[in-house]
Amino acid sequence: MIPIYDLAELTEEQILSRDIQAEEDVADAVDVILADVRDRGDAALRDYARRFDGAELTELQVSGEELADAWASLDEDFLETLRQAAENIRRFHERQVPQGFVLADRPGIVMGQRYTPIEKVGICVPRSPVAFPSTVLMNVIPAKLAGVEEIVLVTPPEADGSVSAAALAAARIAGATRIFKCGGAQAVAALAYGTESIPRVDKIVGPGGIYVATAKRKVFGRVDIDMIAGPSEILVLSDGDSDPAFVAADLLSQAEHDVLASAVLVTTSRALAEAVQKELSRQLPLLPRREIAEASLRANGKIILTDSLEAAADTVNRIAPEHLELCVADPFALLPRVKNAGSIFLGRSAPEALGDYFAGPNHTLPTSGTARFSSPLGVDDFVKRSSFLYYDAPALSAAADRIADFAEREGLRAHARSVLIRKEAKGGGSHE
Repeated sequence: MIPIYDLAELTEEQILSRDIQAEEDVADAVDVILADVRDRGDAALRDYARRFDGAELTELQVSGEELADAWASLDEDFLETLRQAAENIRRFHERQVPQGFVLADRPGIVMGQRYTPIEKVGICVPRSPVAFPSTVLMNVIPAKLAGVEEIVLVTPPEADGSVSAAALAAARIAGATRIFKCGGAQAVAALAYGTESIPRVDKIVGPGGIYVATAKRKVFGRVDIDMIAGPSEILVLSDGDSDPAFVAADLLSQAEHDVLASAVLVTTSRALAEAVQKELSRQLPLLPRREIAEASLRANGKIILTDSLEAAADTVNRIAPEHLELCVADPFALLPRVKNAGSIFLGRSAPEALGDYFAGPNHTLPTSGTARFSSPLGVDDFVKRSSFLYYDAPALSAAADRIADFAEREGLRAHARSVLIRKEAKGGGSHE
């Protein structure tokens, strides 16, 4: 089912390969949807709800009554799970809230940096097979901590026009402002352009399939986006002492997401590799989403054998996975060697699912090798950074000649004059 390779046998392309080819007509289809929603607004959204979700909608916004009914329909034990997960996420992300600074250590000069929240943010919550409450918590809570005033959540409706009660409860706990029943590229269009019901936002975040990812790419510039998320990925780095049943279960936890998901084991032990192969064959039939997981392993699954943990860590850095598990005796010793990974799970008792739902670090992560240069979603994704600068007249006069010389050497005479004119006016003391 899942092949075993010696690292030396693989080319760079084989090591890095992820079968993430999209349908060729996706971009054209998304262009049509974006234009339609921009032109027809709510009417287009209702048409797409009918076409893609089988839902007849009179109101796009989730009502207060629907929110109350959703809350009442859930058992108290699960509500407590949501509360605890939210508290863990909030506690972790509170440490990310950025702090500005002021430099005022020279006479007549003040400068610094300040952070202000983005005013309106749209959050996409996919439905597969239901709207994910974990995605709601992971996206809304950092936005709230950043101080975002309006958090607009969009998620596809069920055929009866309802939305997952668990997702609505998570939205209430996390503090979403408004919730709308739409998904896919049409939801991205609504957030980017605005409709009669849905406000235009300044930034769109949240995961989705190829249509959502393509739409986000196309509206970038009109609005900001968090990232272009690809299929989910897991890489387990293990020595020979891990339980093969645990390793197999962790690989399957991502393979069941999508036929394009990637599950990779990098290990120093051939015995473990072969045992994991057997465990995958044993555990696959137990999964309700067996066909998806099996197709994922067939397309993107692999086991790579290395001769040392150091070589294994180097392989991790080349792949730059979304999720990385370090299933080794001393994961903290190996951690400094890891340069490229979205989220890192240390030890044999920290499965990837721990981060998906409950522990606190964000589960919206860079995929497709982009962990080489990008980071998990966090509070800083919902703020803007501005610098500020003050010079009094004597301070400007003292620096004027050097600034003017700099500007002249770049051929920008007006820049130079804007400084010198102040120095020349009454000796540089009357035009602060």
